[in-house]
Amino acid sequence: MPIAPPIVQRPQRWDAAFDPNMTDAVVNRLLTIAPFSQMNAERFPKRTPLREILRHDTSIRRFRKGEIIVRQGDYGTSAFLILSGEVRVVLKPDLPPSVLGRQPPVKKGIVRTLAQLWSSLRPPESFQRAQLRQDARVGARQGENEEVRVFLQDLPRVLNEHRTEAMISGDFFGEIAALSRMPRTSTIFCDSSEAELVEIRWQGLRDLMKCDDALRTHINKIYRERALASYLRATPLFRHLSKEQLDQLAAQVEFATYGDYDWSGEYKRLAKAGSVRPEKEPVITQEGDYPNGVVLVRAGFARVSQKFGTGERTLNYIGAGHFFGVREIAHNWRTPRETVNSQFTLRAIGYTHLLIVPTSAMEQIVLPSLPKSELPDPVAPTTDESTDVSDENLLQPASQKVGGDVLEFLTENRFFNGTATMVIDLDRCTRCDDCVRACASTHDNNPRFLRHGPSHGRLMIANACMHCADPVCMIGCPTGAIHRESFGGQVTINPVTCIGCKACANNCPYDAIRMVDIRDENGEFMLGEDLKPIAKATKCDLCVENHGGPACERACPHGALERMNLNDLGSLAKWMKR
Repeated sequence: MPIAPPIVQRPQRWDAAFDPNMTDAVVNRLLTIAPFSQMNAERFPKRTPLREILRHDTSIRRFRKGEIIVRQGDYGTSAFLILSGEVRVVLKPDLPPSVLGRQPPVKKGIVRTLAQLWSSLRPPESFQRAQLRQDARVGARQGENEEVRVFLQDLPRVLNEHRTEAMISGDFFGEIAALSRMPRTSTIFCDSSEAELVEIRWQGLRDLMKCDDALRTHINKIYRERALASYLRATPLFRHLSKEQLDQLAAQVEFATYGDYDWSGEYKRLAKAGSVRPEKEPVITQEGDYPNGVVLVRAGFARVSQKFGTGERTLNYIGAGHFFGVREIAHNWRTPRETVNSQFTLRAIGYTHLLIVPTSAMEQIVLPSLPKSELPDPVAPTTDESTDVSDENLLQPASQKVGGDVLEFLTENRFFNGTATMVIDLDRCTRCDDCVRACASTHDNNPRFLRHGPSHGRLMIANACMHCADPVCMIGCPTGAIHRESFGGQVTINPVTCIGCKACANNCPYDAIRMVDIRDENGEFMLGEDLKPIAKATKCDLCVENHGGPACERACPHGALERMNLNDLGSLAKWMKR
């Protein structure tokens, strides 16, 4: 007699609340506090009412004096609103890595290098007691719900050695990380005897902003102000400017956004139709036009191309932190009688956030104070045979590193988004599948990648999660099951909170996420109330729980497979020329 398959309740949107201890009394209290008290509940859809967002997507957090609330560099997907008390944000200089719980980067000296000759006599993974001592400037204690809290031991010293800024009741912070899927930009700690905050996970913040114009306007304002201030301070082009000059520059900077926030759907449609062409991408700067300003890429990617025959050829692509157009503006400023127009076309790839410094601001503020040694060389006439794109961040055309055909392959497929892309050399690969077996043995007999994918010559990009710089797979996840690991930034999926909605799999432009029907301990498929199998999203997690890195890479006996950051084309070129 056949055994009936197990029936379980299918996971729903709010099965896993952000704070399981959230009560009606706390929700009622939040509804009396601005900005929630000023929101019109009727503007929220029935599926995500205001009250349920507060119940399931928020958590009340209490911190004591000196306790670190968020750490610079940690990946975070939530924002904070201060209800009471005072916190401080560390502006400059940053707290030392050891205070933040990280190992300071120290290169080996001569003594340590020579010591490796006899280190085989020591037991593996052995340490001296002194090596395991924590930084005396920080301590740890147990907070609410047995949560470990790290705190600063000597606050007066921190306040004396670091420039900080106070934040009080009603202030928001953390929205940059929550909305842009980026690491925290600053460290923030409690500076009053106690501070009470409401933490809002990004799904809830997204829904609140969608339905409340005032909150959306307020968050966008502080997001831009804080992002702009930190970005300008960190940009080498402006490091010589005084605070007054930076303030003048910031007042003139323009914000621009190109493409769709969820760009993967349109890309998939174009790729399926075979029409992923540069001409279809939004133009930021057109070759031959007057250079209206310097373009700084805040987030996303852009393609640098040049006219070639009747079409265009890709010369490079630039990502966050790169800038474009300084050379032409500097040339015209120095030689006003021999002006030149933009030498290249810049197009947005996917979703791109930009800061644009107007030409007038460059000529009045930046260029006059820039040392002559740092001024770019004058623009030389270009021809169809020329590929000189030696702009600030384009010191060597990418096509000269890996070849124009490989660059087109990487750009059209948008593989430059990957920070840990699985690259396979087909000339070395013997199709032994040791990599697949190693992955399967590491992940409960379920390999997390497929050993095939788009190829060009001997180069193949396997269908494995690339742990993208811009992980669009995280957009739209209703429960936050797909997230970045706080330690290494790997994109992983929590099977406990995954409801099988396929949002991540549908968003992934690279078909690297698979839906798998789950089973019980007896091997039987688990079914929902509708008697349909329950599916979960699975993908490569870079063997985040293992020592030694990805099992696939370590298992390849021929050195044919490597996980590679395709933003570093120099490393790819070196690997291909082995």
